[in-house]
Amino acid sequence: MELSRFQYSSLVFLISGIVLPAVVTAVGINYGQIANNLPSPDDVVPLVRSIGASRVKLYDADPRVLRSFANTGVEFIVGLGNEYLSKMKDPEKALAWVKANVQAHLPDTNITCITIGNEILTFNDTSLNDNLLPAMQSIHAVLVNLGLDKQVSVTTAHSLAILETSYPPSAGAFRRDLVDCITPILNFNAKTGSPFLINAYPFFAYKANPKQVPLDFVLFQPNQGVVDTGSNLHYDNMLFAQIDAVYSALASLGFKKLPVQISETGWPSKGDEDETGATPENAKKYNGNLIKLMLQKRGTPMRPNSDLNIYVFALFNENMKPGPTSERNYGLFKPDGTPAYPLGFSGIDVSSNTTTPGSGGNVTLTPPATSSTGYLSISSATERGYCFKY
Repeated sequence: MELSRFQYSSLVFLISGIVLPAVVTAVGINYGQIANNLPSPDDVVPLVRSIGASRVKLYDADPRVLRSFANTGVEFIVGLGNEYLSKMKDPEKALAWVKANVQAHLPDTNITCITIGNEILTFNDTSLNDNLLPAMQSIHAVLVNLGLDKQVSVTTAHSLAILETSYPPSAGAFRRDLVDCITPILNFNAKTGSPFLINAYPFFAYKANPKQVPLDFVLFQPNQGVVDTGSNLHYDNMLFAQIDAVYSALASLGFKKLPVQISETGWPSKGDEDETGATPENAKKYNGNLIKLMLQKRGTPMRPNSDLNIYVFALFNENMKPGPTSERNYGLFKPDGTPAYPLGFSGIDVSSNTTTPGSGGNVTLTPPATSSTGYLSISSATERGYCFKY
């Protein structure tokens, strides 16, 4: 879709008091579509621009989305769903999938990565576990044969529940029962140069124990923080502690240099009665402060010089996701294109065919013909082992 249709000109957005250019390379966003009321992909393009996102992660390879973002420069991670893993052992099926879902959209759409499955190792499904690495290898082999492996990497996204120990960060370690499964995958990542993806949600740690886990610590608000007695590093937020626990776990298996990306993190704006902390105010603080940190290019205490590669979850509230109320309320935007809560940047008010102040144009939404179903619910594994001593 041409940007001129929305009359964008010298667009800048205000995020929590910081004036930013319309395109900021640091921001990534998850674009899920388990809903029956979302705008068409053509109409999503200006919304992605409105938050300064230059990277989008899908849970499938929806051709309507990939066509709509052609020639925008936005980087895409596309997904191969869990249900397809066993089929990818067949080289012909793997070739057909890559040709139809990746090669067909290059170079117009900037696809840079394929995720094979989502949180497979914590499903406790032997068949999925057994098929994960062969599917990754098969898809990568196709990319090599097509001469696309230097442009498109292959990886998989993990739940933070693959860790047996996450605190203190210096003692981070993978679950012992998963080491034999995950080590070959890490070898694949290292050999092919693909990143290690982890889904991390401090919200779940707070929800599980709101009396012990300080809210300011999980929302990136000013607080005393904690000191890792093993490394003597100071942590003022839980997400950074979780990321560094992953770095420690990787180092313990000999993969100290493997790049880590946070493929999902976010905070719900609404939840059930037992979902403590799921409010618009907390979602605003979590995502607003997170985006500010990303823009500052601030690394973690263990890796201060490493850029944060983080994908915020999620672009929209998705009304057909199963599970507790929070699952349907992680979006930065409502389906009509208006912000789910005030985050400080201008959204596009498509419900009245006008825009909110500063967004600069009129948008008419067209419902999509179908919805992607590449994933269901995010991981709700409790983050264990946090002990706060001030």
